[in-house]
Amino acid sequence: MFSLTAFNRPFIAHVLATFALTAVLSGCAEEKAETKEIIRPVKVVEVAGTGEARRLDYAGTVKARTEMNLGFRVGGKITERLVNVGDRVKPGDFLARIDSTDYELAVTSAEATLFAAEKQVQTTSLTKQRAEQLFTRSFSSKAELDQAALLYDQAVSTRDAAASSLSQAKNQVAYADLKSDQSGIVTAINADIGQVVSTGTPVVTVAVEGEKEIEVAVPELDIIEFKPGKAVKARFWSNDMLTLDGHVREVSGSAERQSRTFSVRISLPSDPRVLLGMTATIEAAAANSEPLVAIPLSALARKDGKDIVWVVDRSASTVHARPVQLADYAGDQVRVAEGLKPGDLVVAAGTQFMAEDLKVMLPIAEQQSARADTREIIR
Repeated sequence: MFSLTAFNRPFIAHVLATFALTAVLSGCAEEKAETKEIIRPVKVVEVAGTGEARRLDYAGTVKARTEMNLGFRVGGKITERLVNVGDRVKPGDFLARIDSTDYELAVTSAEATLFAAEKQVQTTSLTKQRAEQLFTRSFSSKAELDQAALLYDQAVSTRDAAASSLSQAKNQVAYADLKSDQSGIVTAINADIGQVVSTGTPVVTVAVEGEKEIEVAVPELDIIEFKPGKAVKARFWSNDMLTLDGHVREVSGSAERQSRTFSVRISLPSDPRVLLGMTATIEAAAANSEPLVAIPLSALARKDGKDIVWVVDRSASTVHARPVQLADYAGDQVRVAEGLKPGDLVVAAGTQFMAEDLKVMLPIAEQQSARADTREIIR
């Protein structure tokens, strides 16, 4: 008779050995999985300062220093418009006319009133003379003489008032013609033939010849940088070679309600190449500002609605997100006002693959050329 234990001993030993080997292999695999670490190669740049103060750039439009919004001094229906936008005008040139029929009738009525008043003066003059003669001969009383003199004075006053009314009526007929006061260029037509306008309603806008200016809208963040007399440079979109030195002449005392920007007027030297309506860019340096640092545009990322860059910790070879405040853009680079300093190592490409404390590998060639690649100054 066979023993069950002796018969199963080799089989049981084999099973136990198999389990032990499996456990060892499993443990090795887990250890290998635990020790495996992701190291991502990255391209970096070393931040260098631009050596320049923050630059203020704003676009604006060339305008005349003085613009006249001309309107009729009387109301009425426009019957003629004699100029178009872009026409040059001189003092006395007719710009538009309104229907003057009613004003001409008023002149006729005033003339008739004046004629009657003059006749009344003549009549009362004769009465006064007769009263003086009768009083001299003691045929009339002093009261009758005084009454005749009073009637004469009243007639004279009525005549003078009628004469003034006639002059006013004639002026209103003349006001039915809108004329230019100065030489300039028509820049806008605000009312046209057939339109009924009231007294003073702008009909034609004329830019007075002479000094030209650039009007720009500056946000409240930078308005403190613009003071009367500040020197600026003006560049014109229509001519890259045209650059003029100007200065701030006027700064608006209050912000525009909708845009919350301030109007700034830049005076320009006389130059025939500068035409009204041209688009220009003014450049000015911010006073007392710290030099900015520049990074490639590709290094910029967004996180939680904020602008960030990924900065490399040299000692640990890990990356960390750092919020930055941007100053401006220039081509394929961006200048940073706050958040970076010269010497910081920033991930320049592949920012979408970055994560906090991610291990990165810096290529030797990239490390050697990092400083040289970022020393370019934004122009």
